[in-house]
Parts: sequence; C-alpha cells; structure tokens
Amino acid sequence: MIGFTRRRFNALILAVAIAAAALPRPGFAEQPAASEAQKATTKGPVVFAAASMKTALDAVAAAWTAETGKSPSIVYASSAVLAKQIEQGAPADIFISADLTWMDYLDKNKLIRPGTRRNLLGNALVLIEPADANVDLKIAQGFDLAGATGDGKVAVCTIASCPGGIYAKEALEKLGVWANVEPKLAQADNIRNALMLVSRGEARFGIVYATDAKADPGVKVVGVFPEATHSPIVYPVALVEASKNPDAARFLAYLSSQAATKILIGQGFTILSK
Repeated sequence: MIGFTRRRFNALILAVAIAAAALPRPGFAEQPAASEAQKATTKGPVVFAAASMKTALDAVAAAWTAETGKSPSIVYASSAVLAKQIEQGAPADIFISADLTWMDYLDKNKLIRPGTRRNLLGNALVLIEPADANVDLKIAQGFDLAGATGDGKVAVCTIASCPGGIYAKEALEKLGVWANVEPKLAQADNIRNALMLVSRGEARFGIVYATDAKADPGVKVVGVFPEATHSPIVYPVALVEASKNPDAARFLAYLSSQAATKILIGQGFTILSK
C-alpha cells in the first residue's frame, strides 16, 4: 500500500514538472508557429532581370515590399544568360529582357506564359568615359573612336549575345567604324560590368545604356548614338510558364503602376506600356 502511494506521488510530481516546463517563461510572449501555407504566401516572386535594370528595379522592389510586406528575389545578369538558365529549369517567376530576341527565344520554346508578355520599357545607347576625363568627340558617321581610345579599351558587354553588346556592334557598323574599334573592345559578361570598367578607369570609353550612365557618378556621357544606328531598345516582360508563385502576377502588374512608373522614368527609362 505504501509502495503504491509512493508510486502515485512520484507520478504526480513528474506530471506537475512536465506541465510547468510547458508554461511560457515570464517576459516571453508565446509565438504561434506559422503554417506551411502562411510561409509560402510571404515569399515574393523570383525575378530574372537584365543587369541594366538593377538600380531602377531595386527601387521598384523596395516600394512594392513597403506596400505588401513581401520581398521579391531578383537575379541580374545578361538577358542571354538568364534566358538560358530559365530554359534549363531555373526557378524564375518573371523574366525581363533587354531585347526582344531572348524573350522571343523563350516564347518560341513555350517557356513564357501566354497572354502575359508585353513591351515594358525603352532605353538609349550612349558612349561614356570616366567622370574626370574630357574628350572632344562627336558621334557621327566615321567618327574616330579608335583614335580617341589610343592604347586604351572600349568596354561593352559580350557582342555575340548580350543585348547591349549587340546594339553597340550594330551602331558601330552603321557608323562605319566597327573594323577599327573591334580590336580595342573589352567585353564584359553584362552591361553593368562594362560600366564598372569605365567607372574604375580600366577602360577609356564604354558603350552602355543611358540608364546605366545615370546610375554611376563615376562616368559621364560623351554622346548618344542616334536611334537609326541600331535596333530599337525594348525591354519585354512576361511570366515564366513554370511559375507557381501567386504573387508573380501581382508584381508583374505593379511594374506598370503609378509608383513604379515614376521610379522607372526617374532612372531614365521610357515607358512603352501600362
């Protein structure tokens, strides 16, 4: 009888100890665990965007986060690299290209969601130099860019695939100076890295977008390439077909909102659609 009572007493003590351990400690608020569904809805979309979008799109994303509490993940690179990554199954929800070619590429391969594609932005192509330089050079037919470069380099992004490099080659060919300038090219993997070469003084000149030049105080614009010398600079945007994120369409729509438009125009882009 005594043993039975002691066993019951010990069991009671153990139960009290377990119950006490489960109580919240003073000064600490008990936080309910978020469900998997709740966690999923707080994750913003993954955006694959042309490198030239970085300054403007970072600001747009910050504004969207301030409104919604959701933060998109943005991957910047050459449009060619991003398109190939999407083709290989990279988990992107939205693609913003710096030209029509790479959006067409994904569209042709049925990797873009039908009905979501539109031309969002326009840009201009400019010749830049370091901010502390002062060349006297006018962009015109046959202008001596090669001579002005001397032993230096002209920074561009990859002319074979990067949209900015393709536009640059078109312009130089149209102006009749490609053959002389080609040996002096320093090709970067994306246009922001080409910009960086000039900003750091590692290249005498660079050919980038007007928005890139505006984003970096370390460079200044020498001149603007006439629109007739290259293909129209168009930034198309679309949802990726494989996207499952419910916020992807919302962020895509936000890119045409009044708040986003103000930011994009402020960074030097032209608006092509709303």
